[in-house]
Amino acid sequence: MTAASPIYDLVAFGATSFVGQILAGYLLEEFGAHGKLKWAAAGRSAAKLEELRRSLGPKAAKLPLLVADAGDEAALRKMSAQTRVVASTVGPYALFGEPLVRVCAETGTDYCDLTGEPQWIRRMVDRYQDTAHASGARIVHCCGFDSIPSDLGVYFLQQESRRRLGRPCSRVKMRVKAMRGGASGGTAASALNAVKEVAANPKLRKELANPYALCPKGHHSKVRQPDVKFVEYDTDFNGWIAPFVMGAINTRIVHRSNALSDHAYGVDFRYDEAVLTGKGLKGRLRAAGVAAGLAGFMAAGAIGPLRAALERFFLPAPGSGPSPEAQNKGFYDLRFLGLTDDGHRLMVKVTGDRDPGYGSTSKILGQAAASLALDLAKSDVPGGIWTPATIFGGRLFARLEKHSGLAFKVIEG
Repeated sequence: MTAASPIYDLVAFGATSFVGQILAGYLLEEFGAHGKLKWAAAGRSAAKLEELRRSLGPKAAKLPLLVADAGDEAALRKMSAQTRVVASTVGPYALFGEPLVRVCAETGTDYCDLTGEPQWIRRMVDRYQDTAHASGARIVHCCGFDSIPSDLGVYFLQQESRRRLGRPCSRVKMRVKAMRGGASGGTAASALNAVKEVAANPKLRKELANPYALCPKGHHSKVRQPDVKFVEYDTDFNGWIAPFVMGAINTRIVHRSNALSDHAYGVDFRYDEAVLTGKGLKGRLRAAGVAAGLAGFMAAGAIGPLRAALERFFLPAPGSGPSPEAQNKGFYDLRFLGLTDDGHRLMVKVTGDRDPGYGSTSKILGQAAASLALDLAKSDVPGGIWTPATIFGGRLFARLEKHSGLAFKVIEG
């Protein structure tokens, strides 16, 4: 059997992880077990896979199961040979993700994941971009809340700006207006691992401070980028703002999209992300609290004993996360303000109807993977390591709005 004659359109790898179980349930709900999208659930434990299948109910009785460990390259090759696309939820990716990316890049199997780890993405680009291009494998990182709402939000705004104003916006601000959602043990582990890597490698710290860290070598963007590090007052939004924890990855993905698209947003394009905390003294104090909490987490994560205390006493354990009820009650409302050099404004909003990290992320990943499998022939987009905006473009909007609870709307301009 070869990658040219797969049995499945999609394999959900890591299906017994916390977010993997949510993804599997979503794929079953959307596509059934033997519908238009032929898919299988994969993980390292046959017993846990069987338990997952039972938990999904009678509709999943004949759902195919594949056993493969993230560190077993032979098993990963066997798995990838059976499918057109692998969607991976196995993180932290910096610890467990490289073997699967390597296998997919070498075999021509398309791949997407949920990573928000810029240091790992940089390594994957450096090591496997040429291999994926040669094999035809399309590798797409950051296909969850980080960074599809940001990346496609900017893409949507710029498409509307060209249509309405005849040019892209040279300055875009993303502001989190409202959000409700919890964190899982997997997200906490990924964040702590990134802090640990940076603390041990001063060179990496400098590299990740570069807003263009994920851009291809030789890109031409040199403009100084805004970066909300503590508390600021944003006159365009008439309120106080604080750093957004996902901004470090989202901004890098957006700049990579601009570079890969031959600077479709302009060589002087500027972009940043922040959280709106309100007006007046209360807004300022909330912004200070958000900024201090984030700074404290980063500082504690860099020190071994404090990092161990965080893991033991304060952060959710691996394999845990918000309840189904909490996921359903979650939501987010993101605002994107675009400004042109001649003073025009355009504002769009991107909203999601579940908690960002899990309920919404699983639906986003499911539709991104389905789009890779069903919407994008190999002749449409060549192999390589892409961003969501550069590989999906407008193709994904209909899927996200119809099936994933997202909405993209112009609200000003």
